[in-house]
Amino acid sequence: MLKLTPILLIVLYALAMWLFSAWRLRQQLTANSTPLDDPRLDQALRRLGAAMGLDRVSAHVYEISPVNGLAAPDGRVFLTRGFIDQLDAGKVTEAELASVIAHELGHVTHGHARRRMMDFAGHNVVRTVLAGTFGRFVPVVGPWLAALVASALAARLSREDEYQADAFAAALMVKAGFGTAPQKALLARLGRLTGATGGPVAWLASHPATARRIAAIEALERRWQIPPG
Repeated sequence: MLKLTPILLIVLYALAMWLFSAWRLRQQLTANSTPLDDPRLDQALRRLGAAMGLDRVSAHVYEISPVNGLAAPDGRVFLTRGFIDQLDAGKVTEAELASVIAHELGHVTHGHARRRMMDFAGHNVVRTVLAGTFGRFVPVVGPWLAALVASALAARLSREDEYQADAFAAALMVKAGFGTAPQKALLARLGRLTGATGGPVAWLASHPATARRIAAIEALERRWQIPPG
């Protein structure tokens, strides 16, 4: 039993970290967001809702300047103020923002947001265990190697989540009558909108390459036998 004590302590630590992180994220989002109540997006939210058998999709505006969307572990979806600013400037359309919301709804539907919080705790467990293991054989670089392996595993899971959320969004956008054109058009410009240049090596990136995401959506179009958007 004593041999298992360190592992049990690590698991309990990871659980405590997950609970605290989930609570802190929920508090932060609540304190810095408001319901999305923009007349320009009301019709899009209703069309997405109708496609899901709802009256209207609910979304929130997270008051930060970076351009992004977010799915919270509690099921809420957010557009950042930066995205609304891009709408004000005429750099994105209502349909393109609908595709962002549809993407985040995909994360919620597949349970990605909640699982990513678990992954955060699990990442710490994996990194700690690997650091102890590698440290026995390569004491100097063991902890660094453990962090690298754990990060690569987490990044791969994250990339798979993005493909799933893209597929959900494509299906929802088609069902809502938008088609996939707004989704692909926004993906093609997302790097410029976010100011992202370059990035980490592919197997450590948390999101797939844009070209691959668009190709995956076009593969779905062929499978569904719908005209390319």
